[in-house]
Amino acid sequence: MENIKSYVQQHKDRFINELIELLKIPSVSADTAYSQDVIDTAAAVKESLSKAGCDFVETCDTPGYPIIYGEKIIDPNLPTVLVYGHYDVQPPDPLELWTSPPFEPVIKNTDIHPEGAIFARGACDDKGQMYMHVKALEYMVQNNVLPCNVKFMIEGEEEVGSASLAWFVERNQEKLKNDVILISDTGMISNQQPSITTGLRGLSYVEVEVTGPNRDLHSGLYGGAVANPINILAKMIASLHDENNHITIPGFYDKVQELSAEERAEMAKAPFSLEKYKNALNIADVYGEKGYVTNERNSIRPTLDVNGIWGGYTGEGAKTVIASKAFAKISMRLVPNQEWEEITELFTKHFTSIAPAGVTVKVTPHHGGQGYVTPIDSIGYQAANKAYTETFGVPAIPVRSGGSIPIVALFEKELKSKTILMGFGLDSDAIHSPNEHFGIFNYLKGIETIPLFYKYFVELSK
Repeated sequence: MENIKSYVQQHKDRFINELIELLKIPSVSADTAYSQDVIDTAAAVKESLSKAGCDFVETCDTPGYPIIYGEKIIDPNLPTVLVYGHYDVQPPDPLELWTSPPFEPVIKNTDIHPEGAIFARGACDDKGQMYMHVKALEYMVQNNVLPCNVKFMIEGEEEVGSASLAWFVERNQEKLKNDVILISDTGMISNQQPSITTGLRGLSYVEVEVTGPNRDLHSGLYGGAVANPINILAKMIASLHDENNHITIPGFYDKVQELSAEERAEMAKAPFSLEKYKNALNIADVYGEKGYVTNERNSIRPTLDVNGIWGGYTGEGAKTVIASKAFAKISMRLVPNQEWEEITELFTKHFTSIAPAGVTVKVTPHHGGQGYVTPIDSIGYQAANKAYTETFGVPAIPVRSGGSIPIVALFEKELKSKTILMGFGLDSDAIHSPNEHFGIFNYLKGIETIPLFYKYFVELSK
């Protein structure tokens, strides 16, 4: 694979332009107004896999958005790599905070990406990272260096919980049979220091509704005499953490695994500047659970955060009402061994119990998933590390991620396969936020590195 660098440079402009065209399609799975765009994106992914060299590609119907499946089987006796990615994206809101329209991709230079970055919703999460694998396949097929079998499973509901993926995997275990699963939907430490994500947090996501009077009330005539759902909701949410930012839900920490001092010391070897972290976010100080540093709080510890809160009058000017209802969306990031269904039940029981008599509470679970840890002594991890070492010049560092990819635990349960998370994004790429972007360097470096994973995985599997 000595000519991979020259191949990438030779086709650099085409690779970038193809990704830009994909990013122009607003495949927002959370909003039904974009349903046709999501379906159009699936068709575009199918076409790209065919052009890249898959011998068989199909659109697989599901109860929700379609899954694109593709494969190139060169020898049934050789190992098989299953590539997973998603073609749906987060909603672009708030639009006014974007410096350029979210679905009109532009390349801009930044301090971190002096060679340029593509700004668009989905640039890093996950269209750009998914498309690296398509182009890596193209290189291996065109140069006759594909060393094993490859299968692709690209879904369109990752940003809304992957419900149809679970349905699909359970019904297609033979079709999806593999020796290792490869995903690029995570990040790395920096463009100089690659890393491999070895742990993911789980997730429990709920919506709460607090109801008081049967209608909105005049705040002068009724204020102080009836429970205000917004005030009550604020107090209830505030009570979910104590003075040490420890979550107060009974039983919440019962299954949390405490890492040893040795393991925490290994994690601490990853380069990290607290001052740069604060400066990048424009905050005066960090905040979190007492007894843990920043990189532990956002990776090996569970959390509870309010993702949205609303109720009453929020329009221009004044309207003096006591709202009948107040709402909030709450996510809990979980660590391995915490069962998301159990945590959802514990939250529901506790949150209902702390409501005063003047209101009623409804908790609606939305979605969730288990945490995951992959061993660093596996063949897949070693192959990924050798690939990163060759293209970056330094070994990768194993890291635990604060994010959640619930389907990773699903894959291990249903397909009995380990997943390798080869991410090429950076923390600064603003995924899920306005001005999401993906560095040109990162995109091309991913295309350069992925074929080496195949090479070393086959070699180490012998």
